[in-house]
Amino acid sequence: MIELDHVILAVPELDAAAVGLEREHGLLSVEGGRHPGWGTANRIVPLGAAYLELVAVVDPMEAEESAFGRWVAGARSTLLGWAVRTDELDAVAERLGLPVVAGSRTTPAGDELHWRTAGFEHAAAEPSLPFFIAWGPGSPHPGDVQVAHPAGDVRLARLEVGGDPARLEGWLGPHELALTIHPGAPVLERVVLEAGAGELLLV
Repeated sequence: MIELDHVILAVPELDAAAVGLEREHGLLSVEGGRHPGWGTANRIVPLGAAYLELVAVVDPMEAEESAFGRWVAGARSTLLGWAVRTDELDAVAERLGLPVVAGSRTTPAGDELHWRTAGFEHAAAEPSLPFFIAWGPGSPHPGDVQVAHPAGDVRLARLEVGGDPARLEGWLGPHELALTIHPGAPVLERVVLEAGAGELLLV
């Protein structure tokens, strides 16, 4: 089972980005935390079963030493990448010949979040592809935080990506993800959210 987990938005500064997102789209965010060893920190826009992740470089020297930090630092657009959640991460990694990498961070409330990912470097090089993530046992999902978005009840409806449809389908395997694929250069084109007043588009 594969589900949309989160979309990464690369921003220059977290607090300013949070203010802009609330003002322009009626979306609230909560403080996330530092990524140890990556030189980055995040804020979370909870959407229930999914979330938006605002990420900024907070330690340029540390970021230069990590693949994730370099990805964020080198972002050429806000829509950086996306992740899909799976409960069969090891099988997916074996099918695609990918290493599995562990990550963690501590929330402001002191909760420890643990996860494992696969395919991160491929997603960084080819933004039409997601990376795969599995959350550790007992780790609360970032999208589950309760917030009252001014935009109303908001959920992640679908993604629009550019790329090779056959390449993406082969990468994902069997799935029922809400995706629109436009043949062309690999890019994450648009995030479509459903809110109380209709659709919200992030481009």
